[in-house]
Amino acid sequence: LMKALFVTTNPIPVKAALNMLGFAVGGLRLPLVEANSEVEEVVKRALVELGLLK
Repeated sequence: LMKALFVTTNPIPVKAALNMLGFAVGGLRLPLVEANSEVEEVVKRALVELGLLK
């Protein structure tokens, strides 16, 4: 999970993971942008492997 959360600039993957888990953490402020599909897939795969997400 730690590798997945640092796959790109923090807090992008952390917020993506929390949103996937159902926590309303809001968006990012510029200059940061939302996670792209590659980052989301890496984070999702890590959460599924840990049994936190189906």
